[in-house]
Amino acid sequence: MRDFVQASDFFASLKSTERVYLLVRHAERPHITAADADYGAHVGLTDAGRERAVALGKMFPPEGDAVYYSSPVGRCMDTAKCIAEGRALAGCCGESQGTGCATVTPLAILGHLYVKDYPSYLDVLNERFYQNICSWIDSDDHPAFYPLHERAEEVRKFMLEKGTARFNIFATHDAWVVPTLVHFCKMHFTPQRWMNYLTGIAFVVNSDGFERVVPVTGMESGWLDF
Repeated sequence: MRDFVQASDFFASLKSTERVYLLVRHAERPHITAADADYGAHVGLTDAGRERAVALGKMFPPEGDAVYYSSPVGRCMDTAKCIAEGRALAGCCGESQGTGCATVTPLAILGHLYVKDYPSYLDVLNERFYQNICSWIDSDDHPAFYPLHERAEEVRKFMLEKGTARFNIFATHDAWVVPTLVHFCKMHFTPQRWMNYLTGIAFVVNSDGFERVVPVTGMESGWLDF
């Protein structure tokens, strides 16, 4: 099983001709409680989460433009903005100095990449969320979700077609990064061993169209143990 590559090492390894399409989980948020009627839709980032997202942005190579897409949920939008802020503070090309320098485009699809049936998905949100996600991944059969492996290929295609810059950032949620990592990197997750914040998967394409896939984390570890 592959492990996550530190973002600093990943960005340092890039060639100037390579494009990056990064599907990344948002930064740290407070715990979502069972009493939250909106299933955490309005839970934002912690101060530490914002700081780490800015730090991740500072790790990008200085050459190259970037575009930012996000789930419409606030913590994902803020994560993308903080990454852009970090790039600007590091003097990256195409970024203006200061907070809020980049445009982040909300895309509804990034909020529900693998959801096929929303009423069934609400049942998943209501009870045993991580157990249900893992059950779907293990069996590739759940009424709420698309077939995992077919959908993962569609997610990759969507990202490669949507991205227009050297760095293409897609901020989303752990529930959609995890199955993408399972399909492309053969990683294994359980409710007790999950993925960390600011962690994701990068599709790297060179000038000849050759593509490689790298699991990446902006944290000390890409894993969370419960």
